[in-house]
Amino acid sequence: MLALTQRTYGGLDAVEMADLPVPEPTADEVLVEVHACSLNGSDRENLAGSPFYSRVGGLRRPRQPVPGSDIAGVVSAVGHEVSELSVGDEVFGELAGYRGGLAEYVTTKPRLLARKPAGMSYVEAASLPQAGCIAWRAVEGRVHPGDQVLVNGAGGAGGPLVVGLAKARCAEVTAVDRADKADFMHRIGASTTVDFEAEDWADHADHRERYDLIVDLVAHRSPFRVHRALRPGGTYRIVGGSTRILLAALPARPIVKARTGKDVGVLVVPQSRTHLEAITALVTSDVVTPVIDSTFPLSEAVAAYARLASGDNQGKIVVTMR
Repeated sequence: MLALTQRTYGGLDAVEMADLPVPEPTADEVLVEVHACSLNGSDRENLAGSPFYSRVGGLRRPRQPVPGSDIAGVVSAVGHEVSELSVGDEVFGELAGYRGGLAEYVTTKPRLLARKPAGMSYVEAASLPQAGCIAWRAVEGRVHPGDQVLVNGAGGAGGPLVVGLAKARCAEVTAVDRADKADFMHRIGASTTVDFEAEDWADHADHRERYDLIVDLVAHRSPFRVHRALRPGGTYRIVGGSTRILLAALPARPIVKARTGKDVGVLVVPQSRTHLEAITALVTSDVVTPVIDSTFPLSEAVAAYARLASGDNQGKIVVTMR
């Protein structure tokens, strides 16, 4: 089978196309013929091996050489202990370990796979697992009509679904990203856009005590600074960022809470079929729409990574196998 492989951590020169054997499912696994695999910010981190937590799957080099976590495809074989899925089932989900998806076939345990809705394309389905679960965990139960929400990193792979779901919950959304993405961010539901190169929302007077919720997809500011942009009782959640900032958020949370009454912390997003099915139900009922930036054939997966690394993408990049 054709697959993208990663020999070590680094830049685009660390990945190349290869011909690998089709994997055999164990007794409790299924073999999925992959039709599409989307790229996330975590794929960029796993390629570089930075932040350091991205090396959990191998300190010096990835133990699983094939990157890619969010897949959609068809079950082509099942282990004898598997009863919940059958050959021919159309499925999608996020792979345990966040690797293995950029190949024509992958084996996985079925617990994280959901059945693909009949009217949803494989490209759309592959775009949902990680970004959709982030949006669900960040917004559901936290956002109410009239709330002010800021999304930092709104114009990339994961941000559009957070913006779209907050807008669907009748919030006023401020989207932060590059200036050249402003029109795009307005189209996906932002009321206001901020160029992060020109304005620091954490310190600017216009943002002081303004937001009920801040979702930070690219955190690099101290948790002792960001609370200034929250209203009393507001919530700030880190989704991605440097190891230093993520670790700083743990002791900062009780201190900031005691001093200001504001909740500053890390958004925990477990891999979950339940959350995936919940966001998928909102997509199929037209509450929120996945945003696809571009598609690449598997043979051009390195070019897909190059676009992800450039930061030019506006929505999800999807690699197609069929």
